[in-house]
Amino acid sequence: MAWSFTARLLTTAAALAGAAWGYAVPQACSGVCTNAHDPTIVLRGDGTYFRLSTGGKIAVHSAPSIRGPWAYVGPALPGGSSINKAGRDDLWAPEVVKRGNEYFMYYSVSTPGSQDSAIGVATSTDLVSWRDHGSTGVESARGAAYNAIDPHVLKTADGAFVMTFGSWWQDLHTVPMQNPPHRVAAGAAPRQVAFDPKTTAVEGAFVFPWGAYFYLFYSKGACCGFDKNRPPPGAEYKIMVCRSSSPTGGFVDRNGVDCTRGGGTVVYESFQFVYGPGGQGVFNDPVEGPILYYHFVDIRIGFADGQKRFGWNRIDFSSGWPVV
Repeated sequence: MAWSFTARLLTTAAALAGAAWGYAVPQACSGVCTNAHDPTIVLRGDGTYFRLSTGGKIAVHSAPSIRGPWAYVGPALPGGSSINKAGRDDLWAPEVVKRGNEYFMYYSVSTPGSQDSAIGVATSTDLVSWRDHGSTGVESARGAAYNAIDPHVLKTADGAFVMTFGSWWQDLHTVPMQNPPHRVAAGAAPRQVAFDPKTTAVEGAFVFPWGAYFYLFYSKGACCGFDKNRPPPGAEYKIMVCRSSSPTGGFVDRNGVDCTRGGGTVVYESFQFVYGPGGQGVFNDPVEGPILYYHFVDIRIGFADGQKRFGWNRIDFSSGWPVV
């Protein structure tokens, strides 16, 4: 009864938020739509969609469409990571970029609440069998200015590669990569691109170029363990954005507030049955157009991390800002 009452309260509050902001509910998903924490979407040349996500030594699912039906393929790195840190067998937040005929998958090695972290990389030609290459050189330890998790690597129009990463502490940073992008560029130092001094609960960067701008999407708030310790209303995960004419800095929100000084515009948040959406990415789908994908809790099902579902929606950039 207590859970039902709590769920009703959350549904009512979230429905009001949805009505105010005009959000759309997640689009159709069939097959295996759970096991989807921190998803990344990749479309292989033969038209097969791949979804890689946190846990299970990077769980890999495939489908003929973004809508599914999604089927489990197996772990990307069944032997775990070669990086000798705690968490090497429980890898987080994969992201994939393609160079030529080769896919580069970046992943996080860490444990909850720790800065003893590293970002690793593996390569594949088919998105099924992966070869681990260990650390990219982006690592952190206690007392560092950042936490070396949640990588996203963007290939720019001139062929360069840029990594954006970070979680809590001093939030999001960027650093140039070598080409091919196995490691950080020699002598390069990470530079902060987003910071919220009121919470520092910022992570999961994803930089997406569209039109004249680069859009920095990120997650803000508490991500996990909602079945055991739910945060105050509004403090749970939500998806934010800032934009810049450069992929490496100068990001501001819709009101012109610098993203390194607490700026950020909400893109998607809790409403109706959707709770704590985040871990997002953006993909220009050949059928649906640009879409925002993410994980979320469906409060009609349950709040446990293992119950998080894969969600996606079309994005409209016609105003210069992404609208779901």
